[in-house]
Amino acid sequence: MQGSPCFFGWVFAACIGRSFRVVKSRSLQSANWIVVHRAIMAMKDLDALFSSLDPEYYNILMKYLYRGLSTGDRPTCDQCLRIHERLTERASLGCILRSLADTTNTV
Repeated sequence: MQGSPCFFGWVFAACIGRSFRVVKSRSLQSANWIVVHRAIMAMKDLDALFSSLDPEYYNILMKYLYRGLSTGDRPTCDQCLRIHERLTERASLGCILRSLADTTNTV
């Protein structure tokens, strides 16, 4: 999957924004995870991604990163940790706390 950081921002916004506050379907969550996982694995320019992604989605992106870490897959974990570090710098430690405390948006 190749594309601009704006495209990845759109992917996250599309997957995150449309579903989790309304639909709790496991199949929809799984389908969204597949798309977001592909986008996460293809990300190279994180600064451009974060500037194209609305800050309201940072907490949910953090939840996806934790889901990626839970897979135990080495390449996925490495990429998720790299993004986690940069996202924490950008959105502060509060992003971690908000993503862990959020029970409304499940990924």
